[in-house]
Amino acid sequence: MKKTLIVISGLFIAMSMFAAPTSSPSGAKNVPAMSQSEVEFAEKLSKVLENGTLEEAIALFDTMPENQRDNVDMLSLKASLLFSAGNVKEAERIAVSLLSKNPKNVEVLGLNAIIAKQKNDSAKMNQYLKQIIAIEPKNADANIELGNMEALKRNYRNARDYYRTAVLSDPTNEDALFGYGKMVYFLGKNDKEAKEIFDRLIAKNPSHAQAYSYRGKLEAENRDYRSAKQYVLTAIEKEPSNSDFYFDLGTYCRYLGDFAGAEEAWSKARDLDPDYFLGYAYLAGLYDEQNKPKEALENYRKVVEKNPQYYYAYESLGILAWHDKNYGEAKDAFEEAHKKNLDNVSYTLMVAACYMKEKNYQGCKAFTEKAMRTMDRNSTEYLLVRLYHDQAGESSIAQKIQNEKNKTKKGKFLYYFALYYDLKGKYDLAQKYYAEITDMKSAMFFEYRLAQWEIEPS
Repeated sequence: MKKTLIVISGLFIAMSMFAAPTSSPSGAKNVPAMSQSEVEFAEKLSKVLENGTLEEAIALFDTMPENQRDNVDMLSLKASLLFSAGNVKEAERIAVSLLSKNPKNVEVLGLNAIIAKQKNDSAKMNQYLKQIIAIEPKNADANIELGNMEALKRNYRNARDYYRTAVLSDPTNEDALFGYGKMVYFLGKNDKEAKEIFDRLIAKNPSHAQAYSYRGKLEAENRDYRSAKQYVLTAIEKEPSNSDFYFDLGTYCRYLGDFAGAEEAWSKARDLDPDYFLGYAYLAGLYDEQNKPKEALENYRKVVEKNPQYYYAYESLGILAWHDKNYGEAKDAFEEAHKKNLDNVSYTLMVAACYMKEKNYQGCKAFTEKAMRTMDRNSTEYLLVRLYHDQAGESSIAQKIQNEKNKTKKGKFLYYFALYYDLKGKYDLAQKYYAEITDMKSAMFFEYRLAQWEIEPS
């Protein structure tokens, strides 16, 4: 039930007024013949709806014959035109009045549902749609709208069922087919059915860009990235300004090992939607993966500028700012990461190290003192934070670190132990522990990468 369809249905109402009176086979009374004034009004309205403006059509209702002024169809049409012209308040007044007198009129309920949707009143919209379904269980438009509402709430099974009812009622309805296909895809239990639905939609409308896009997603699910790429390229051909398609294209190129293609696609996605953080995030990760720290750092800065709540970017931003020897920026980034995850001692210790790099020992002491309040005093994590707080006591934790059985934890602990010696100017000891970390041949923790930079500066 799109806004444009309201006006079109109104045109059908006006055109239907020319139909000759008929009688039913059972001998029911004929529909009363229209008066001359009614015919003339209907003719004028039909012409204006077909060739004129909304404003002209609305103004014409002032000349409507007296005996038509309570006509449900004509008033529904007027409300539809007012709605389409942006006068939602007046359209709602008429629609509510009609509903009070015609509570089971599907067209009137649909009109009220559309107005509720425009006002973002999902409760009323849902109410009106459910009333339509109670009268006409297979009403395609109402089922589609209910499917859309359920999909937004991620109730994919409910949404699928509504879309499926719409498809069974109207097998050629593109919105129903697309919604049904998406829900089957999201539920992930029947790729074959999802493919069949999207292929059916493409056969009906070869220009349906989103259908090609989802066919590509389905191919990617089966790791056929070449086919996925071809589908999304077709989607781009049909709708070249859709940034989502370029995100997918970049992903498929990346899986195919085409880094240049991925960079080009994600750069295009970023350019199409420069205020959206994800384009910068994808490019940052790609540059980081290719060991281009300068480009990666620039893009991570953009990520947090566009979306300060994107937690994952702060860790990478901090790492790369540290590599760039921009310790103030690194500290700010790790502090943001720390706020989002107070239990991650890596962030605590990196903030402390940044304070020390800046020779702000009082700042380091204040920060670590606050962090230690909630820590287990018998843990290695606590002892390391205490080490940075007191600037002494390394001998008491050396053996504790060596006894750690968990490889990832041990690598992390060794890094901050090495870094402490580095910060204190004991470079030989620091290099010894950095080398022990890199000998682990493990990249499961970000400190491994920092240790590599100390062994082999890039």
